[in-house]
Amino acid sequence: MTLYVFEGQRPQVGEDSFIAESATVIGNVKIGKNVYVGHGVILRGDYGTIIVGDGTALEEGVIVHARPKDKTVFGEQVTVGHGAMVHNAHIKDFAVIGMRSTISDFSIVGEWTIIGEMSLVKRNQKIPDGSVAVGSPAKVIGKVTTEQKEFWSYGKKLYIEMAKRYQAPGAFYPIDPDKKKNL
Repeated sequence: MTLYVFEGQRPQVGEDSFIAESATVIGNVKIGKNVYVGHGVILRGDYGTIIVGDGTALEEGVIVHARPKDKTVFGEQVTVGHGAMVHNAHIKDFAVIGMRSTISDFSIVGEWTIIGEMSLVKRNQKIPDGSVAVGSPAKVIGKVTTEQKEFWSYGKKLYIEMAKRYQAPGAFYPIDPDKKKNL
C-alpha cells in the first residue's frame, strides 16, 4: 500500500483492513475496520477529509476526493463498484454505488440505496433511503427489494472476507520473473 502524509495529515487505517499496494491514500483519510481498498484506488485527502466506514469495499479504480475543508463520507458496509468516482458526497450505510458511477459534490445517497452502473448523482442531489436510482442524471425507479438486500448483504460479506484473505500469509505476493518456480 502507498500511504502519504500531506502537510502533517497522516492516513489512519483500521484493524483488518486491506489496502492494495497499487492504491494511493493521501493525507486526511480515516479508514475503518474490515475495509477493502482495491487495486488502483485513489483516496486523496489533501484539501478535505475522507472517512471510510467499517466493512466498506472500494473496488478497483475508485477515485475519491473532497473539497477544501469539507469531506467525503462513506458509512458502514458501503459497496463502491469498479471505476466509480465520489467527490465531496455522503454515502450512507449499506448503499451500493454501481461501476463507473459518479457521485458529485454535496450529494447524499441514502441508506440501503442502490445506484445503477454508470449513473450520475448530480451536485446537491439527494437519493432517498432504500431507493434504486439509475441514469444520468440519476432518477429513482423503485424501492430496494428484500431479494436485493439479501444479494448485496452476501456481496458485502465477501469483500470483508476478501480483505482478510489478501492479508493471509502466503496468499498474495508478487511473482519473481527470474525464478521459474513462481511462474
